[in-house]
Amino acid sequence: MKRQSQKETGAYYTPDPVVASLIQWVVQHTQDRLAETERRMTAVLDELGLTGLVTSMTGLSAIGAAAILAETGDPRRFATGRAVVKHAGLAPREKLSGAFTGRTRLTGQGRPGLRLAAWRAVWGAQRANPVYAARYQYLISREQNKLTPTQAQTVIAAAILRQLHAVITTGQAWDPVTATHGTRRASTPLAA
Repeated sequence: MKRQSQKETGAYYTPDPVVASLIQWVVQHTQDRLAETERRMTAVLDELGLTGLVTSMTGLSAIGAAAILAETGDPRRFATGRAVVKHAGLAPREKLSGAFTGRTRLTGQGRPGLRLAAWRAVWGAQRANPVYAARYQYLISREQNKLTPTQAQTVIAAAILRQLHAVITTGQAWDPVTATHGTRRASTPLAA
């Protein structure tokens, strides 16, 4: 015999009041614990004096930065931002063997928690940060070597890690011009 759906019978499940009360308590307790954890994460950033620096990166919240730093530890222990990206497993690696050249893929090695934290940071930064939004649009729409949206978001995640490393190790606030063009400036001719 075929069971009829709730829509067909007009009957809807009404939870037991005790079960509904228990579910409501669990949800509230979880939300309270999450709020307390986020408060403690931002307190650690404040103690380290990093809140102002990390939030200078438009679109990166203090919670997002704290999650990344919780996974990396002190970024000063890495010589370069690229080392942080490799630590996360977001650095591309080409498969080579003799004359054979394979596809370039992410290593996948490194800290999965750091990859996840960087990936989550992309979502806010990509929407709120015009530098990352423009880079994303360029990567998915360029004529040669067009990337998929996921590949472009991976590039943005790696950029966030590199730039977060630079902001913390130099003690300088995030600069959109430097983030767009890098530190190399076109040389200006000297007047005679």
